[in-house]
Amino acid sequence: MRRIGVFVCHCGSNIAATVDVEKVVEAAKTFPGVVYAADNKYTCSEPGQEAIKKAIAEHNLNRVVICSCSPRMHEATFRKTIADAGLNPYLLEIANIREQVSWVHTDKEKATEKAIDLARIAAAKAAKDEELFTSTIPIEKRALVIGGGIAGMQAALDIADAGLQVTLVEKESSIGGKMVMLDKTFPTLDCSACISTPKMVTLSQHPNIELMTYSEVTHVGGYIGNFEVTIKQKAKFVNHDICTGCGLCETKCPAKVTSEFDQGLGKRPAIHKLFAQAVPNKPVIDKNSCLKLTTGKCGICSKICPVGCIDYEDKDKEVTKKFGAIVLATGYELIDWTKLYGEYGGGRYDNIITGLQFERMVNASGPTDGKIVRPSDGKTPKSVLFIKCVGSRDVNKGKSYCSRACCMYTAKHAHQVLEKIPGAKAYVSYMDVRTPGKGYDEFYMRTLEDGAVYVRGRISKIYPEGEKLISLGEDTLSNSNVTLETDLVVLETAMVPNPSAEKTAAMIGVGRDKDGWLQEAHPKLRPVETNTGGVFLAGTCQGPKDIPDTVAQASAAAAKVIGLLYKDELETNPMISKVDPQKCAGCGFCIEVCPYGAIELVDFPDRYQGKKIMRKVAQVNGGLCQGCGACTVSCKPGAIDLLGFTNLQILEEVDALCR
Repeated sequence: MRRIGVFVCHCGSNIAATVDVEKVVEAAKTFPGVVYAADNKYTCSEPGQEAIKKAIAEHNLNRVVICSCSPRMHEATFRKTIADAGLNPYLLEIANIREQVSWVHTDKEKATEKAIDLARIAAAKAAKDEELFTSTIPIEKRALVIGGGIAGMQAALDIADAGLQVTLVEKESSIGGKMVMLDKTFPTLDCSACISTPKMVTLSQHPNIELMTYSEVTHVGGYIGNFEVTIKQKAKFVNHDICTGCGLCETKCPAKVTSEFDQGLGKRPAIHKLFAQAVPNKPVIDKNSCLKLTTGKCGICSKICPVGCIDYEDKDKEVTKKFGAIVLATGYELIDWTKLYGEYGGGRYDNIITGLQFERMVNASGPTDGKIVRPSDGKTPKSVLFIKCVGSRDVNKGKSYCSRACCMYTAKHAHQVLEKIPGAKAYVSYMDVRTPGKGYDEFYMRTLEDGAVYVRGRISKIYPEGEKLISLGEDTLSNSNVTLETDLVVLETAMVPNPSAEKTAAMIGVGRDKDGWLQEAHPKLRPVETNTGGVFLAGTCQGPKDIPDTVAQASAAAAKVIGLLYKDELETNPMISKVDPQKCAGCGFCIEVCPYGAIELVDFPDRYQGKKIMRKVAQVNGGLCQGCGACTVSCKPGAIDLLGFTNLQILEEVDALCR
């Protein structure tokens, strides 16, 4: 016999302001199977949970319905509550009367009617709920970190320091990411390389970290605790086991191409280290620009190498490894403004550069040895215009979101111009100034005191006139047109997701938001987790952020990994799909629609016309299945059911709504 208890939460005034809670309680008392109903100001609080436990004991309840906020918020909390009271934790239903009722309605009478309907549906489903039980799976005590920027490095070091094995995979020939391209960091103006390069060395020397640079993840199989990952190690054409990193080959290489690391402002040889302080500090050969590999001629690097480490026959290699958890730290790129902003020249004018190009220019190890110059002629600019939000907060051409770090690095750039070029003028075109971090507003005020001129308004057009760049815009504070004549223009461009993240996310089964950033499981309660168990997010793969926030999130992701991998075995979610082999036709359509790769066809012994036969039927991997239900709705014979949301339970909900 079903004995259902219904508990309706006021949620302070979140629910009670729009829903007549007492009326919902009275209505719940009339639902079939309900033997107890009550309300509570804050059901999720300790007194609220104790009230539920007490009611279960006093009224011998064997099913519980809680009318409150989204199950994403507190379902785990309430499952633990009823489990502590002696019930199976899956004999719980939550009616979401906050997000689905009080937050979206203003008419109290209609909102109350809807809340009663949702409570009725939940009670009807609860009456059909059956006990579900978890199982356990072993855990591979090794973590994979994808991406070797500051986020990936911090996560890898934190996990390794906890005594766990880590493999860090970086697609470039060196770790370091974008941070090593920078000159100084705000608001302290300490050297970026001085912070990041010691961390790079520490990581490369850590006994618990396997560093795989110039490598890419090509396949991810398995599930939480037991991922099977294929990693492609790209051909370096240099044997790093014997290379000493002397650099002789780099100085003699005749093939010079544009340096990607220097953002197109300098040149590099075909055989090169990514930058002088690269880790590992050994070169690779770019097969697309090497004369020996493209034409069969040259070979100078091989002839002069003192240890004979050049190998023109090197090939890509693939290795497969097992991991218990994965951290995604794939980073960001900058929006390609040249395709979006023709009014700024669309890339035709040499003296319009991006903020990251400015960083390479002002960096002591950059292509100009730290001197701020005009790319067109190498002259020192006496006036520089910085334009913020190029591609950010622009729903028409760029991205609707704020890139968060732009305001601060623009202030830093303006400060550097005024500091390095005596008598120079620095103008900043801005929409708003956002300085939310510790010490950030003080740094911005310091830049103003240094003499930077902030002009509120967008620049509408830039064109060259002689050696000058003419920028036309509007000062929205004075409601007047502005014409600025400067020697150099720096565009502070929007952060966008790394293009490689799309492929990686699809491979692992991680969702992305409308802008392409990797999607966290919950923005407040699970900000570093994903909906794929065992996969975590770190840094700007999840959205724009500055270095402190990136490092903090990386350490948070590492903490989640440590908590997972220090378990001997993992409890699985029992709310997964189940196949009835007698109904299954073996069509395999469910395999195609499963976003987690959790279904496969297996042999099933059966009988046909009195004879024993083997036929193919679908089978669900309980470790991989996330209970999304895509297979159940696509199964034409109706052979698949989702435990906890069976067809019978859902039909019972429909019937309850129609009564």
